[in-house]
Parts: sequence; C-alpha cells; structure tokens
Amino acid sequence: MRSISLDVSVGRMLSLALVLSGLWTASAEAADGVNGKVLVAGAPLANATVTLWAASPGAPRQLAHGRTGGDGTFSLTETGAVGNDAVVYLVAMGGEATARKGGGNNTAVVLMTLLQAPLPKTVTVNELTTVASAFTAARFIKGEAISGNPLGLRIAAGNVPNFVDLATGGWGKVLIDPLNSSMTTTMATLDTLGSLISAYATVADDNWRSRFLKAATPTGSATPRNTLEAMAGIAREPWADPKDLYALFDEAYPLPAPDARRKAPFAPYLVYVPDDFALSLCFSGGGDYANGRFMFDAEGNLWSGQNWLPGSQSGVNKSTGGGVIKFSPNGIALSPPITGFTGMGIDGVGWGTAVTEDRVWISSFNGKILVMDFNGKPVAKESDFPFKEKFLGLMGIGVATNGDVWVADGSNNQLLLFPGGRIKDGRIVKVAGLKSPFDIVIDSQSRVWVANSSSDTVVRFPANDPGKAESFRAGIGVRALALDSKENVWVASNMDLKTPQPVLPDGISIMEQFKLITAAMFKYVTGPPARPTGAVNMIRPDGSQPAPMGFTGPAINIPWGLNVDGNDDVWVGNMWARSVTLLAGDGTKGHPAGTKTGDVIHMFQSGSIQMITDVAIDPAGNVWAANNWNSLEAAAGENPSRPTSTWGGGSGFTVIYGVASPVRPPRIGKVRPY
Repeated sequence: MRSISLDVSVGRMLSLALVLSGLWTASAEAADGVNGKVLVAGAPLANATVTLWAASPGAPRQLAHGRTGGDGTFSLTETGAVGNDAVVYLVAMGGEATARKGGGNNTAVVLMTLLQAPLPKTVTVNELTTVASAFTAARFIKGEAISGNPLGLRIAAGNVPNFVDLATGGWGKVLIDPLNSSMTTTMATLDTLGSLISAYATVADDNWRSRFLKAATPTGSATPRNTLEAMAGIAREPWADPKDLYALFDEAYPLPAPDARRKAPFAPYLVYVPDDFALSLCFSGGGDYANGRFMFDAEGNLWSGQNWLPGSQSGVNKSTGGGVIKFSPNGIALSPPITGFTGMGIDGVGWGTAVTEDRVWISSFNGKILVMDFNGKPVAKESDFPFKEKFLGLMGIGVATNGDVWVADGSNNQLLLFPGGRIKDGRIVKVAGLKSPFDIVIDSQSRVWVANSSSDTVVRFPANDPGKAESFRAGIGVRALALDSKENVWVASNMDLKTPQPVLPDGISIMEQFKLITAAMFKYVTGPPARPTGAVNMIRPDGSQPAPMGFTGPAINIPWGLNVDGNDDVWVGNMWARSVTLLAGDGTKGHPAGTKTGDVIHMFQSGSIQMITDVAIDPAGNVWAANNWNSLEAAAGENPSRPTSTWGGGSGFTVIYGVASPVRPPRIGKVRPY
C-alpha cells in the first residue's frame, strides 16, 4: 500500500484565538500521509472504494482514490495541494461488510468522515463518523459531494471531533463530557442513527432498506439513494419521521426482554420513541452563566454578555453581575473563566451585546458601556463617553449598516446614539412612545425599530428624524426583534394580548421589571388553569400585520429571543417551554404543502436546554440556544433553597446541529443568507 504525502501550502498567520478554536491552524506543514480503516458494525468493510475530496464553494476536487483491503484498511496518495485551512472529506462507497457473511457488494452503503487540513495520519470511517459528518455539514451535502461557504465548511469540520474521535471512530471529547453524556439523549441518538446505517449494511433486507430511505427523505426532496444521503436528509429535517425511523431500529435490533440488551452495535441507544432525531451539544466555561443576547463575529465566534457571575447566588432580588463570553465556532471558551471579559465599569449584562465589523459593544445593567476589540481588550476608557447623566439598565444594541450604534436605555425611556460608532460623539435621543426600550433593529431605509418591554408596542422612526415616531401593537412585554430578507420585522413578546398586563412603574430597574413581570407571567401560566402565553408578530415594511394578535399557541410560551435564518424561517427561544421553536417564515419554501406563515414546524427540547432567551444561527446552519435561567425558585425566590441557590442562572448553551439555513455574520440589519 502507498502512503500519502500532502503538500500543504503555507497559509497566513492567524491569531492565537483562532488557533485555540481548533478550526484553523497557524502553520502548514506537509503531512506524512493518511492511513485509515473503514468499519461497519465494528467489522471491516472490505473492497470499498475510498476517495479523498477537497470541499469548496464550487464543485469538490478529488485528491486521492483507492480501495480497502480485506481488513478494511486503506492508504491513499494525494494528487493535489491542500491549503492549511482546507476542508476535506473521505467517502467510502460500496464494499463487502464482513459482519454480514455472503452479503456481497452493496454500493448503497456510503460512509463519510469530514476533516480539516492538516490531515491526521490515521482516520476511521464508520457509521458514527458518517452521522457526525452528515449533521455538522447537513447544509452542504448534495449527494456524496460537499460544497458551500468556506467559513461554514470550516465550522462543520471543526465540530466533527466534538461528536467522534477521528482516529478510532468512537465517541468524541465533548460528547463524553458530563454535560452531554448523561444529561442529554445525544449519545443515544448518535448511536441509534449509527445502528440504522449498520442495519442497512448487515441485517436488513431490501424491504427494510426501502422503508428506511423513504423515512429519511426530506420534504420536497428526492428519495435518498444511499446511507450518506439518507443521514443528511435526517439531519436537515430530524423531526420529519422519528416514529418510523425508530420502528426500523426496533425491527432491526428487537428487544429480547425488558431487562435485556439489543444486539445493536452501539450502546447506549434510545429506548423510547424520540420527538426528533436532532443532535445537539452543550458547552460552558469562559464566564458563561445566565446568557443574554447571542452575536457572532465575522469569523463565526460567539459573543454574549452574561447576566450574572458563575457560582453566585444571583437572581432578580440580589445579583452579582457577569462579564462577556467568547466561544470559538466549535465551542471552545476563548474568554477568561468565571469573570469573562470585563472593563470600562460594566457589571452584569442583559440584552446588550452587538458585534460590528471590528468591535464588540456591550451595555450593562449598571448603565456602563464596554467597547472591545476581538481579543476582548477595551478600545476606550469609561471617561471617553461624553455623558454627564447617570444611566441604569442599558439594554439592547442596534447596529446600522452605516456604522451607527444605538443603545436602549431601559430605565429612562430614551436611546443613546453613537454616530458611526464613535464613542466621543455619543448623544441622547428622546423618542415619543418609548416605555423601557429593550431591543433595536435598523432597516435599509434607516428606520429605527425599538421594542418596548414595559408595554405592547414597537416604535419606529426615521434615524434622522426621531420626531416622526409611530407605534405598532405586538404582544405584551416586547423583547427581541429581527429583520428577515424582505425586511419584515419579527417580534417576540413575553405575553400575548389575552394575558393581564402587569403594572410596571416608570424608572424602575430592569431587575425590578423582571421581578414584577415574572410574578405575573408565571402565576398566569401555572394556573389554575395552566395555559401558555406569549406571541410572535410579523410587521411588514408598510406597517401591516398578517396576524394582528400574533402567532400564539403551546409552542410559543414566554418567548424572549428570536432570529431569522437564511431561508427566512424564524427561530424562537422560549423561557417557560424550555425550548426552541421553528416557525415558517413569510412564504418560505421547503415545508409541507399547506404550511402558512407563522405555522409551527417543530419545537426542540433537550436535557441541556433550560429557560431560553436568545437563539442565533451560525454560518453552518447550527442553532445556538442561550440558557438564561434554570431554576425559577432560585432565580426569583425571596429566600431560595441553599443547595440550589446557584441554579438561578442558566448553565451553558446548547447548539443544535444542521437544522437551519446558514446566516452570514455579523448580524447588522436584515438577515444575510449565503
């Protein structure tokens, strides 16, 4: 067998943060070669065709080609140069599964391992690497080919090792940590999906295979031709047919007795029919605790201000403020532990996180503003701000395409404007109709839209003429705003218009607001009778609303944050439902016939999803969900139980892989698809 010698071109030097992220490497040394093995059901896949491809925005480029031996091993010789940040992948097709004696060559058995240069010397291709690769690259797989935006491809490749060990094909480092292995069903879901591929190659008949491919077919798509296409179909729409997929698993590996183990090749596996086959992972560290707004920078790193300090007994009654977190696109904490990034006097962050092309802006509960570079270093001093007034409860930050930065002053019913992002030119802007402004977006007509958290309205005004403000009704307790590609404004409100509105005095702090709103909302939803509350509204550019009462129902339960993906579909973070809900956007495609704007497509829940504020979509189509609260008693109780008194804030955040259409960061104005 021949060894592979990869001529990896010398790439540009990258920052330490990018090196730590694991998605890029700062040097590009030639690899000695890649050898590996292809396994099915733990046994060799003999005489399979193995091809090494380089992914790109266009058609993938073949780098090497070969076959496995009788023991499933392979060694390839590279045929072209590979850049130091290139995304490559191995595809194993056909072959004879030695775990099934006399089964012959089955060309519909297609396996994959997604990698990033420089390539490891030893790689395993098996069912688990196929599932992990299909989910992280779900938005880029077309047949057996992978192509898409370069940043999204790198994010996809960088997340595969979180699920699987590339050398062994076993479980990955993040999957086996305590946040994921025992607190969620992700490991069991991964194993169950892997076992479906195993069954296809080893124990299934043609009828079973036909039913499997049908169950794995996404809405409006052609029936998959092989196991890789099938797994990519499940990844893109994991809610489509979970009952039939689980029934196929049960049929292939029947349970001998309630206390016996199935003969499935991977365990643990799912023992109950799942609501979906989504794969998610939870991450924490770097000062993460009680996440607020989520924003991505142009390299796909996550930034978020934190309500409270990790380890503190913080809640709406007493709080110790948190800092700012930064995470790489594959979930590595790049901010200091416990404190996160701090500076310029900030102490606890609510909704005030924004990212521009070159800066991170943070506004704080205590009325301070922090402006940082992408290394977390303040770019100014607290004294550089021109204000003599004392602020309290600064909330959301909106960034216009011309560079203007707007900050919501939640306690003083006003806005702060920094023209062109210039700190020293900041000024106060008074706008009629503001009542505890919370979030801000600016459309392409330079109209500023502001959410009122202490009322049921959204205010809109021309950026150059705040005197021409007008109001639009939404739900009660308006929170997040987002612009789709048609510049419809999507609005999340904590309560629907049927809910009794709590009295919120002017000038109270945001924590006092939270306390009063929390008491009213949770009394209403817990009953008796128990009932959901909350609304999502869509306001067209002309001010009209297709659903004036908002889109409501059990899947919209105390919504807080929302965002729009590259297909214009809407993702909602629910506090009380502890869930992420996908709504059909304005005339969006790819949904079952008869789907209307605002219809619920699916609601995602997980053991690692707590009480959610924000949701955000990255360039690979992954949905990041912010755990803001966990225990209501710890967060809002006057005298919380001491053993759980640090559970008020949400712990970590959850990434749901491959379920959304990718979005180009940073988020400025309307959504930018690739």
